[in-house]
Amino acid sequence: MHSDGTADRGTGGGGGGRDGAERPQPMPETVTAPYEMIDHRYQLLHRLGHGGMGEVWEALDTRLNRKVAVKGLLDRGAVGAGTQVQLMKRARREAEAIARIKHQNVVAVHDRVETDSQVWIVMELLNAHSLADLLRAEQQLTVRRTARIGLQVLRGLRAVHEAGVVHRDVKPHNVLFRPDEFAILTDFGIATFDGAVPVTRSGELVGTMKYLAPELFDRLSAQPRVATPASDLWALGITLYEMVEGRTPFDGLSPVEFLISVCESPLPRMRYAGPLVPVVEELLRKDPRQRLGAAEAEEMLRAVLQESEAPEAQSSRSSGPVRPPDPVVVPPPQSVPPAPVPAPVPVLPSEPPSVPPSAPPSAVVPAPKARGGGGRRISAAVLCAALLAGVGWYAVDRFQSGGETGTHANAGPGGGAEVQKKYRATHETLKVGVKDDQPGLSEKPAHKPYRGYEIDMAYAIGKDLGYSRDDVEFKPVNTENRSSLLHSGAVDLVIATYSITEKRKHAQLPEYSVAFAGPYYVANRSFLVSTKTKLHRVEDSSDLMRDNLEVCTARGSTYVDWLPEAKFTMTKTPPNSYEECVKRVLSPAWDVYAVSTDDVIVAGFVKNDSKRLKRLPSGPGAEGYGVAMKPEEKELKTEVCSALGRIMADGQWEELYKKHLYALMDKAAAPNEPDMTECPGAG
Repeated sequence: MHSDGTADRGTGGGGGGRDGAERPQPMPETVTAPYEMIDHRYQLLHRLGHGGMGEVWEALDTRLNRKVAVKGLLDRGAVGAGTQVQLMKRARREAEAIARIKHQNVVAVHDRVETDSQVWIVMELLNAHSLADLLRAEQQLTVRRTARIGLQVLRGLRAVHEAGVVHRDVKPHNVLFRPDEFAILTDFGIATFDGAVPVTRSGELVGTMKYLAPELFDRLSAQPRVATPASDLWALGITLYEMVEGRTPFDGLSPVEFLISVCESPLPRMRYAGPLVPVVEELLRKDPRQRLGAAEAEEMLRAVLQESEAPEAQSSRSSGPVRPPDPVVVPPPQSVPPAPVPAPVPVLPSEPPSVPPSAPPSAVVPAPKARGGGGRRISAAVLCAALLAGVGWYAVDRFQSGGETGTHANAGPGGGAEVQKKYRATHETLKVGVKDDQPGLSEKPAHKPYRGYEIDMAYAIGKDLGYSRDDVEFKPVNTENRSSLLHSGAVDLVIATYSITEKRKHAQLPEYSVAFAGPYYVANRSFLVSTKTKLHRVEDSSDLMRDNLEVCTARGSTYVDWLPEAKFTMTKTPPNSYEECVKRVLSPAWDVYAVSTDDVIVAGFVKNDSKRLKRLPSGPGAEGYGVAMKPEEKELKTEVCSALGRIMADGQWEELYKKHLYALMDKAAAPNEPDMTECPGAG
């Protein structure tokens, strides 16, 4: 419960969890919606959950024909004009707070509507499964999963803080999941931000007790308890502790004992956290001035995530036993024999190994030094030493993750059938992300199967990997969501005019970086315009630049960066697809004069609507299309590279070009086969 008596609330019905807080419960279908239609647009379908401060409905956005979550922020049973006014202020603040934040790990707000004495916010409809639900089901998580989920929450939290918002209620109940444990930070009902009007009494304690930072319990101060980004980072530290240890650090205490422990007692020792120990300890510094900053925490969590996968990768490359690095001293195996495994692996204790007095100084993991008021970066030596000492947690991690990983032989681009079957052996279908609106390349006509150059390319790659045509499944993607769908596991490969760039291969956020095989095609930059003149006549790209005419491109495309650099005027609201850009060019309601994309994409649109559309001469620059996959799928990349090599070597590549693109590109002769720069040794 919050201090004001309200229950925990979760978008889409999430909330509740291990601390026994009231959880919004699904309601019967007979619950009557207070309004059949909100703002003449949102049709309430059925209630997903309710709590002391509002209710959540699944609704239909009739304008865009999509399902959304509509959250009424107020308890309609609240009485008293003064109370209602205060709650209205709080509700408006929740809507304003989360609407200011744009990040993939923060719940997206689409709209805000007020009706009578209710404030509604319209959000993306998320799975109601929360981190609290996950912990209740599994009790504790492995270091890898903790670091991965924690890193996503932290990135969302950084975006929150950069928007000038303090969440004030970071906890497992307020972390919901998209598929594949893609974490989303939700519930800003008690958030505060720069310039917000206070709606609580001076010094009022707001938040959930278990996750409140010690500075918020300052009983000796006459000043109001002011939550800061450091307070949110403390709550994140408590959440990380709970995830990996299976409990919060100060469980089972009376309220008075809890308060004293949070403010004065040292942090209970962690048994399973391994390399997460320095991160959690630094986030749970009592003095907020000495607490770990968000940027440092992200750097450390990223290192933990990378290093936590290293022992498994090492074991997959070696046929011998896993040996802890010197000079860490590991006690002998326990008397209980381990389960049979392909190679002998030392059985390690559940607690981190201790270092005997005779061990050399280098074997001791140094404790983090005291943080100064100005802050400091955790030294790499401290972090690395902690990672080396993590061999104990690694044994626990492997056990909880489902056992050993078999050895994998490296396969070159020219590997035989045995190499090709490895991915097929563990994946019954090959899920390929493709676009559905690019004539000639990949499109999905109504009531007909996918067709196009990239569709047949996917079939050819699948065949080489051992898949029949029936085993290749196509999933629609667009320029903005293809990397997230890839990382969520919704697709195995993306073959969707995905231009190979260093920025995409080494994205700042790991969940957006991809590995490429190819290229399988090279395209030139071009522009698409209407044959019907609006206010300005456009015959060449220089006309667009001279008259500062608005150019549209798809959100997430390489043209988003290139257009401003080339001094073109790009639309301020790029859509998700080029098809939408074409609609804007043809519509008199938009001041959009051109679409900027690749010549082969432009050619497809022109072919389908040659009376209204025309292509301008190609501009400078070319981009190679690659088959995209997750960076960690190294064996899959090897297999795809082998497939592309054979497709080009036996003449299939030229046949596919002639079939789909020859007439599209004005019957131009097939270009030279691209050099597969992303497949060393295969080009």
